[in-house]
Amino acid sequence: MLTKYFPILKWLKDYKKSYISRDVSAGIMVGIILIPQGMAYAMIAGLPPVFGLYAALMPQVVYAIMGTSRQLAVGPVAMDSLLVASSLGALAISGIQEYIAMAVFLAFLMGAIQLLLGVLKMGFLVNFLSKPVISGFTSAAAIIIGMSQLKHILGVMVAGSSKIHILLENVFNVLPQANIISLVIGVTTIVLIKVFKKINSKIPAALIVVILGVLFMFLTRLDTLGVKIVGAVPKGLPVLSVPVVDYSRITTLIPMALTLALIAFMEAISVAKALEEKHTDYEVDANQELVALGISNIVGSLFQSYPTTGGFSRTAVNDQAGAKTGVSSIVSAIIVGLTLLFLTPLFYYLPNAILGAIIMVAVFGLIDFKYPVQLFKNRKDEFFLLLITFLITLLVGIKEGILLGILISLLLLIYRSSLPHVAVLGKIKQTNYFKNVDRFSASTEVDEAILIIRFDAQLFFGNKDYFKKELYKNIAVKSDVLKTIILNAESINYMDSSAVYMMKQIITDLNKKGIQLLIAGAIGPLRDILFNSNLQSMIGKKHLFVTTSDAYNYIKKLHQKTKQQEIIVSQIKNII
Repeated sequence: MLTKYFPILKWLKDYKKSYISRDVSAGIMVGIILIPQGMAYAMIAGLPPVFGLYAALMPQVVYAIMGTSRQLAVGPVAMDSLLVASSLGALAISGIQEYIAMAVFLAFLMGAIQLLLGVLKMGFLVNFLSKPVISGFTSAAAIIIGMSQLKHILGVMVAGSSKIHILLENVFNVLPQANIISLVIGVTTIVLIKVFKKINSKIPAALIVVILGVLFMFLTRLDTLGVKIVGAVPKGLPVLSVPVVDYSRITTLIPMALTLALIAFMEAISVAKALEEKHTDYEVDANQELVALGISNIVGSLFQSYPTTGGFSRTAVNDQAGAKTGVSSIVSAIIVGLTLLFLTPLFYYLPNAILGAIIMVAVFGLIDFKYPVQLFKNRKDEFFLLLITFLITLLVGIKEGILLGILISLLLLIYRSSLPHVAVLGKIKQTNYFKNVDRFSASTEVDEAILIIRFDAQLFFGNKDYFKKELYKNIAVKSDVLKTIILNAESINYMDSSAVYMMKQIITDLNKKGIQLLIAGAIGPLRDILFNSNLQSMIGKKHLFVTTSDAYNYIKKLHQKTKQQEIIVSQIKNII
């Protein structure tokens, strides 16, 4: 039982010496990346840079103990940072201290929601975040995050916004005031990161430009010419304290925390599941992931952390560096802890433009161009779902984009389930197989007295009328020659009470018309419903068949027998 809630107990007993070097080297690499990245992401969230380091500390350790993925790197991420900024930016907050308190409390509230969802085994909720919605949302959010960093690149104050058109308007308004030196530093940083990545993707480009930037500013003192720098970064580990906000603020923060909880979980589980395919020695448990992420955020908030989750880029680095277990995350946390204890003074001269450039390079890599093109060619409906999510996120807002994207995705699902595929089947010549006559018209034979129909979905109140309409439309095509209907039920895994009532009406109507209904291929759950709802007695137990072939052969023999009887009766009448 303990291993279920503390997966570390499972992998720790099987830990091998050969893992140590991989875990340590991967942990050091991720820790090195986390330092500049965490500081940059805190700036996205509207927080002092040091809070990015706080967010990279305790959540990693807790997840290493409780998480089911052994490579997922938990900490501050760009998406959640922007959501924090857009959520809290819309509120009337008196000053930076209240803003910090609310960001930390948001982590606590978000963690509590994730923990509750995990305990209630609600991990399936992530299934409602379809790939087109995720892709559209991620690409739009990446553009907003990237553009929001122009204030650091330009070295001027730009009013923030989660709406791209307002953000760009604000940028254009302050362009004449831009600091040319900051702009040069920012552009040079972007070029250097790209060059380093092209030479070797394993080079810690972000750390190198941070070191170069600090040395350059220290030697030139360009901050005296208006280049904005990070300044004093508090030294030491975060102090244990319970996050407190005014009671009236809690109701305002709950919708924000719920949105963050679901999006953060979606980010983490999608990365964890992708890695699971590469590593066969463990399985990712969605519900335990919710619990682990929830407790990571709760514990993190007690140590001044703002909302965290599993990061895309850092997890990829962790995996590529050979991480085998959560030990790598603990090593990363130690690197961050040592930085907080001894190295924060070194970041005093770090230009904000460099942190802004690091963020821009990182988030623009999240924009997916290939997937929308692929959808446009093959799945127009899903392409428009992606496009709508993208535009709403870009023009209306971050929260509105993901929520409306999910809503539209669900509406599309309901629409599809209300109009499922219906096929009329015919027997493939000289075989016992039955195929769609529209697709295999040349190789199928059809008996006009028999209608074989397949309904490719569960039968429920949302599609029962469509089923009835399609059934009677095909009955009308057969006209008076129709004697038997075989319902291929292989794809019907459920039938609700509304559909059962409709089926009883149909059976009664068919009996009046002298048409027999047979059901073939009904699976266990459907057979239970047929028996429990008394449909089985209306259809007749002998009219339930394992395969369509069995039903077809049975009715063909019956028709043949009936025809022979009719011939005999006719001959007797002629003799008389």
